Amino acid sequence: MLPAPHRLTRGDDLRRVSRRGRRSGSNTLVVHLLAHDPASEDTPGPPTRVGFVVGRTVGNSVTRHRVQRRLRHLCRERLATFPPGSELVVRALAPAGGATYQELGADLDRCLQRALDDRRGDERHVGPGTVS
Repeated sequence: MLPAPHRLTRGDDLRRVSRRGRRSGSNTLVVHLLAHDPASEDTPGPPTRVGFVVGRTVGNSVTRHRVQRRLRHLCRERLATFPPGSELVVRALAPAGGATYQELGADLDRCLQRALDDRRGDERHVGPGTVS
């Protein structure tokens, strides 16, 4: 279970992160990562928060809840790897219903790595003397 301060549950928050965050997808998942401004690293920011979207295309209620539990556990193990104060939405696609725990973990790692790399790439291109 994710600790309460690390949960992203409100629909407005899920939509905001999905629309504004860096997106990365795989066969079973789509990840949206919204990292907050690293300029305010002097003070401890809000904790990293994670939300999940598991729709009916994934399967029946039992399958959807199993996929969500697996994703929740996988994200809990990776909380320390996210930038401080970031927000993450993990959306399960239809093939996630038949995926194993290891397959979901591998897809999640791949998606997170790409989203983090994209974010770092943006930071390299924006700086003093550059025009946005």
